[in-house]
Amino acid sequence: MKRIELLAPAKTAEIGIEAVRHGADAVYIGGPAFGARDKAGNSVQELARLVSFAHRFRARIYVALNTILADAELEPARQLAIDCWHAGVDALIVQDMGLLELDLPPLDLHASTQCDIRTPAKARFLADCGFSQLVLARELSLKEIAAVRAALPDDVIVEHFVHGALCVAFSGQCTISHAQTGRSANRGDCSQACRLPYTLHDGAGRVVAFEKHLLSLKDNDQSANLLPLIQAGVRSFKIEGRYKDAGYVKNITGHYRKLLDTLFERHPEYGPASSGTVTLKFAPHPDKTFHRGATDYFTHGRTSDPAHIVAFDTPAFVGLPIGKITQVGDDWFDLATDATLANGDGLSWMHKRAAAGTQANKVERLGDGRWRIWPNDPIDKLPGLKPGLAINRNRDQAWEQALTKESAERRIAVDATFAETPNGFALTLTDSDGIAATATLAHEKQPAHKPEEAADQLRAQVGRLGNTEFSLRDFTVPWSQPWFVPSSAANQLRRDAVAALEAARATTYSRVLRRPAVEPPTPYPEDTLSFLANVYNAAARRFYEKHGVKLIKHAYEAHEETGEVALMITKHCLRHAFNLCPHQAKGVTGVQGQVRAEPMTLVSGNERFTLVFDCRACEMHVLGRIRPQILASPPPGSA
Repeated sequence: MKRIELLAPAKTAEIGIEAVRHGADAVYIGGPAFGARDKAGNSVQELARLVSFAHRFRARIYVALNTILADAELEPARQLAIDCWHAGVDALIVQDMGLLELDLPPLDLHASTQCDIRTPAKARFLADCGFSQLVLARELSLKEIAAVRAALPDDVIVEHFVHGALCVAFSGQCTISHAQTGRSANRGDCSQACRLPYTLHDGAGRVVAFEKHLLSLKDNDQSANLLPLIQAGVRSFKIEGRYKDAGYVKNITGHYRKLLDTLFERHPEYGPASSGTVTLKFAPHPDKTFHRGATDYFTHGRTSDPAHIVAFDTPAFVGLPIGKITQVGDDWFDLATDATLANGDGLSWMHKRAAAGTQANKVERLGDGRWRIWPNDPIDKLPGLKPGLAINRNRDQAWEQALTKESAERRIAVDATFAETPNGFALTLTDSDGIAATATLAHEKQPAHKPEEAADQLRAQVGRLGNTEFSLRDFTVPWSQPWFVPSSAANQLRRDAVAALEAARATTYSRVLRRPAVEPPTPYPEDTLSFLANVYNAAARRFYEKHGVKLIKHAYEAHEETGEVALMITKHCLRHAFNLCPHQAKGVTGVQGQVRAEPMTLVSGNERFTLVFDCRACEMHVLGRIRPQILASPPPGSA
């Protein structure tokens, strides 16, 4: 069976525990420092608590240590890796190749998406350096993923994002945040300039788009592509969201757990990468939690419709359609809807191609599919509110409240055998992973008073596993005759057998150790590295020199790039989005030859960025300069 991993995010250990409970095969989480979400850190003690819970279900814990590091940070990062090893963490997710030059414990290493893994050559190089799991660039198509998979050794796992927010730039290839604010995305502190409104000018200075969210992508949703992705070679499905709350993690993890379990039923050659069966106490619905619209991005290649991947009008969450306004009063409005509303629901609508909304302070059912709503805001402050306006719900109060309670349980199936021994009885529990444990009890044997009921009564006692992570599947009693077994004796045997099985599962759990690097060192696919390689310390420089690189520039954060450079490289193309792409013009009478990939300009406030189009690679480069005050400040981490 080929094991498929569902990898969920966690801002905190508690959210990580909920992710496992709701079906995650693995969880990725930040440690105390050096994670690419700098406000989602956790103590080593909290990591150990999460590890202890997850390993009960054979779920794994990966710690994100995936920022670029200044020289002074290398030793603290090494010590953090040692602490993670002692806490039982299964792997580190890293970006900075300098870490590979340090004396690390034998922790498994995963290459972060910040490593910009887009080609088979880059992927194979990282595998040869000792990485066992590679997080591919989100922009890859099924064909490109398959090509990467074909270049890798069999034991290297391909990991791919299937849900959540999308960075418009290739991960690790965006320095626009640092150039503008000094906050480095490569160091976990992105200012999200891509979510701002911009005005787009063509080469002649004409306005192509005014004050639109031109770089703000919809959110990733690969729900419909799981089997094709598996067939292309993906073995780990990653959900984005280490800043998300518990409700999001429960909902989205539960959603993909259900999809994968259904897929496994139809394709028994695949199965989950951890133990246990999840029972959800709610109906997962990805459209119920915050998102900017859904896209499967470039999984099937570039489409002709720009709305497939971007929502130019708003990066806000507009929610699901629920009905239309029928009447507007002085401090209320009526809504025709088949939905059941609740106080606190969030309601939204589009007004002049922008999102508007309010919260329902009070709702009242009028009957016949009509509701009266008293909003939190004054009616005259709500733009566009009038009869016939279509209303969405972007916060379902009742549904969200259900997620604040216990919303899932996870159980490992066990088969129980109750047997006689020369001086008493024995109970053997064998779990779905094939791990077995036996408890014995010295006890006199007396014939059962009601032989026909003895086995059923015994099963009822053995099956009382509600306060454990186990559930009884099969029960056999190969005794010579029905014996009287007091409830106290059966309960003691059950408790002892459960404790023995828990101990056996703990002792038989094994961590995957770091893959050995190929010797002699595999040459890097290129012998020259620009600032986009994010080399920020002497150890990373030694790493690339050892692998044959001759010319190595410092990372952008070193403040050595003073001129106009590519602050962002993206597969999202604004020429294509506005039907100005030369490839689109091919074969069109009267157009071919007239459309050129001339520079365009993006403007946001006082910031101006030049757009240059690499049509051969089908990429857009956003060019700009670092602000003087940022250039004059110390490089991050240098103090």
